[in-house]
Amino acid sequence: MILTALNDYYQRLLANSGLAKVPPYGFSEQQISYCLVLSKDGVLVDIEDVRDTSDKKPRAKFLSVPNPQKKSVNISPNFLWGNSQYLVGLSSKPMKRSIRDYFESFRKRTALLTATSTDVGLIAINKFLASWSLDETDKSLIRNEMLDLNCIFKLDGDFEYLHNRPAALTLWNDEVASKVEDNRARQQCLITGKYLPVARLHDPIKGGFLAAQGGKSSGVSIVSFNAEAYTSYGKDQGDNAPVSEAAAFGYTTALNYLLRRNNGQCISIGDTSTVFWAIATDAAQASAAESLFGLVFNMPADDKSELTQIKPVLEKIAQGKPLAEIAPDLAEGTRFYVLGLAPNASRLSIRYWLDTSFGELAQHVAQHFKDLALDPLPWREPPSVWRLLIQTASQGKSENIPPQLAGELLRSIITGQRYPRMLLAQLVQRIRADGDLNGLRAALLKAVLVRDYRKGFIQEEIPMGLDEQNMLPAYRLGRLFAVLERIQEGALGKDVNATIADRYYGTASSVPYSVFPRLLAGCKNHLSKIRKDKPGYAVNLNKDLASVIEGLPSEFPKHFSIEQQGQFAIGYYHQKQSYFAKKADTTAESDNTPTLGD
Repeated sequence: MILTALNDYYQRLLANSGLAKVPPYGFSEQQISYCLVLSKDGVLVDIEDVRDTSDKKPRAKFLSVPNPQKKSVNISPNFLWGNSQYLVGLSSKPMKRSIRDYFESFRKRTALLTATSTDVGLIAINKFLASWSLDETDKSLIRNEMLDLNCIFKLDGDFEYLHNRPAALTLWNDEVASKVEDNRARQQCLITGKYLPVARLHDPIKGGFLAAQGGKSSGVSIVSFNAEAYTSYGKDQGDNAPVSEAAAFGYTTALNYLLRRNNGQCISIGDTSTVFWAIATDAAQASAAESLFGLVFNMPADDKSELTQIKPVLEKIAQGKPLAEIAPDLAEGTRFYVLGLAPNASRLSIRYWLDTSFGELAQHVAQHFKDLALDPLPWREPPSVWRLLIQTASQGKSENIPPQLAGELLRSIITGQRYPRMLLAQLVQRIRADGDLNGLRAALLKAVLVRDYRKGFIQEEIPMGLDEQNMLPAYRLGRLFAVLERIQEGALGKDVNATIADRYYGTASSVPYSVFPRLLAGCKNHLSKIRKDKPGYAVNLNKDLASVIEGLPSEFPKHFSIEQQGQFAIGYYHQKQSYFAKKADTTAESDNTPTLGD
């Protein structure tokens, strides 16, 4: 299913854009940094830097080149491109084999494939390789920064690269066809159902995201068999999961395209990269669906124009508006695919896979924002996934986001499933550790518990705003803790060294029996002090205290589960926010009336 959808997407890209987005069969897009410019006589006259310089640091550019040789411990020269070891016999790294062996292998393969060609460009490269001496040739044009990077060739005065000349394309296509037909028996392809030569090895899946998340820089695989334990009935490697050469090329090319950093169809958070694409009768509709999804889940942090553009869309989604109102140009039946990937050394793990309509996906996203909703809303625009995840990270740093949590949270949003159990535990832990129960954390806690209630995993419903009639012990004790903190602040002011929240929040939210009796005893003294200066304020606080205590059980619970600790946090947050609301709606008793900060 996954490979079929990727191969279909490759066919769509190829049909709509040709070489502009994805290469045809037999070619692949590789990171190229430099171009060696040759004269017709085979003399190296210049070296051009073809890297992308739009960012501060130049980056290799993805260019379509003949498929690379399958990597192995042996020397494997490519056709008309490669790194400096092969092309000019130079490297900055210690080599296991003689550097001359790499250069000679490239020279011999080029001569073998182009021996009968009369093309002026192919003749020039053969002359260059024949005259290039590793010992005596002037290498002044070779720069240190180009060593060990991928390079290509072109003829001086030409705009096209050597491997794109018609003669070179013909030679390469013939080579690809002969290898496929000669080396592999025909079997039924699992993707297309046709009887075709089967790929022995599939092309690697590459991408900066995957390498940063623990994958090998040389690439990782979805389909691979490399040990006897994985063989059966005398079949090994590609025969275990027969996929034709063309289909294997199609799905790997499509996935490599999706994993690029600059195409907006990949979201990478934590240890998971999520790619997405759409299939529609109209290519423009599919592109519009992909753009909308990318903006919703991967919103720009600094681009104010894009934020202005996406904010009304997010608000409509959060309000549960139908897709026809959110994006009139999109058809609800547009097929949408979401694939979550996590690298494990040389292999790719499939974290999640969603094949749905865009209308259904929009409903899941709308439900996510509905579950997050609080009264009052603690944000100006609906938060992105990253803004939510950063609430679980120590010191608010992206690198401290729990690795598996990012992928699990994104999966729950796009599929409508339960939020990950780890999310609730991580939030409770962070609140206890740093004492910061902000609006986003409260919203996430509420979202987890509301969705669990709706799906029948817990029996207690969590309100969106302060619910004075809610009798859940944990929720009510959270409210009581907020009232006690308010009383302490009224008596001692805001400049105390440590509030009861600083000292006792963790214990009060998990083992209330051990701390609340002491806190209630201490609040009597605080109320007495407030009565001397602000008797009216003391009366109001005492009413709040009595109304909360009235609904509590006769004994304080000895222990709270992780779900109850979440309920405690929400009750505490709601009660604190109610004081802000009162201040906004009424005039304070005096300039010295204490109020809570964020």
